[in-house]
Amino acid sequence: MMLEAALVGMGRWGQTLVNSVQGRNGTGLRFVAGATRSPDKARGWAAEKGIDLLPDLDAVLADPRVKAVVLATPHRQHAGQVVAAARAGRHVFVEKPFALSKAEAEAAVAACREAGVVLALGHNRRFLPAIAEMKRLLAEGALGTLMHVEGQISGAGAEGWKPGMWRADPHESPLGGMGAMGIHMIDALINLAGPIEQVSVLSQARVLENGLDDTTAMLCRFRAGPTGLFATLASAPRVWRVGLFGSQGRLEQRDAETLVFHPREGEGWERRFERADIERAELEAFAAAVAGGPAYPLPLEEAVHGVSVFETMIHAAASGGPVRVP
Repeated sequence: MMLEAALVGMGRWGQTLVNSVQGRNGTGLRFVAGATRSPDKARGWAAEKGIDLLPDLDAVLADPRVKAVVLATPHRQHAGQVVAAARAGRHVFVEKPFALSKAEAEAAVAACREAGVVLALGHNRRFLPAIAEMKRLLAEGALGTLMHVEGQISGAGAEGWKPGMWRADPHESPLGGMGAMGIHMIDALINLAGPIEQVSVLSQARVLENGLDDTTAMLCRFRAGPTGLFATLASAPRVWRVGLFGSQGRLEQRDAETLVFHPREGEGWERRFERADIERAELEAFAAAVAGGPAYPLPLEEAVHGVSVFETMIHAAASGGPVRVP
């Protein structure tokens, strides 16, 4: 059964999502309609993909063909759009960050649960084979007691955020690269090490002159006991790195496909995984969940917790001291 969906937000990332599944066999999802703030820019691409351009979200939700919506819109719009879609009986896939406050995230989850629709969040790194292997090795005790976690995700995307662009608005992009990049690593750390209970944050602009921070660093403690370090740089060479440090060994994901294990004693190893189409994987998982298959592999409680951590990081950066995550 094919899930007919609409895309709301046809910028670069919305188009990336569509391109990952449209016209490809076995995905379980097909885009039939969509809406965007700049229809003239997207008209040719939408026609090429067989997507009917509609005026706005209300028109999308009124279209009887549309059984699900995929939201690739500015961050502050997400929660309200999720609630509107749920009340219209549509399943929802929403890009990260899910929301910018825990209260908004909880309201969106409640609306979807009340309507009985599937809600999925676009943290595509959950679909990296190397992350799945790290989680498996942790569960098997290969690292002994997990003592410390480190992560960094960086890139130079913010250099292109010019005045007037929504991403250049500090209210849409608090803590610089957190909304566009860093929230992915926060989700990865939660996925691997569990809930975060306290954070301290330093965030500043070292090179950017567009009003946004470019350097954000966090020290945290996880509820289960380990400490953690995290950084995201919004004007730097691209990096994805995750490290897990245990009493009997350490694991390091050096990029999306490379995983290295160093035991306390004996020989270690390095594995190279095949590149995965993680955008296609997340949309396939969403379609499968709608069809009654396995639940989407990001529990809604963890989705809300990730938002709560982000919100607390903003407070911690402003206060200059450690803040507990509610």
